Amino acid sequence: MRSFNFAYDEYYHLYNRGVEKRKIFLTAYDYARFTTLLYISNGTRAVNLEEEGKLLSGLLSIDRGEPLVAIGAYCLMPNHFHVLVREKSKNGVSKFMQKVTTGYTMYFNKMNDRTGSLFQGTFKAQHASDDIYLKYLYAYIHLNPAKLVNARWREEGISAKDRRYVETYPHSSYMDYLKKKRTEEVLLSRQEFPDYFDESKAFKDEMHEWLDFASVDGLK
Repeated sequence: MRSFNFAYDEYYHLYNRGVEKRKIFLTAYDYARFTTLLYISNGTRAVNLEEEGKLLSGLLSIDRGEPLVAIGAYCLMPNHFHVLVREKSKNGVSKFMQKVTTGYTMYFNKMNDRTGSLFQGTFKAQHASDDIYLKYLYAYIHLNPAKLVNARWREEGISAKDRRYVETYPHSSYMDYLKKKRTEEVLLSRQEFPDYFDESKAFKDEMHEWLDFASVDGLK
């Protein structure tokens, strides 16, 4: 990771983990809450990040203002998260991430009777400055859940059962690229990203190729 100024219309991989590597998602509702924040935080209009009690399905008509970023992919893991974005307004990335992480920290601390920071400092970012790296990020982000079922899958290979687990993992955008018609697909602005996968089969084939490749050479 290197420091840089975020630029309009550029692509970035954003990520962060819990302080001291602690789990930041403890329940299914926690995941749903963070997913909801990815939606309601993505706009220029101010929203009440602490008191808004509805989840995603009840907020699709909310006026968020102009989008701060376009989201191309995401994955929520027990102790960290990944989001692939394209900046769509000045300082959009920073404003978006501040709203998401502040809102979730307020929620999490209230639910778990704690205080203080939840995340490990300021969010991290990597600039996807070329086409090869940008396309690679779809695999890197979406295949994260494989380590939940087999931490050594890169060395030992991926089983059919583990492959199925990754494909049906509910806390990432993988199923949206398979066109499973979920409410969560509203988070994505696929038209703002290169059309690497013109159909769901192309996406699935690409992910399978990376799973097989990582078993030999490692998906770093």
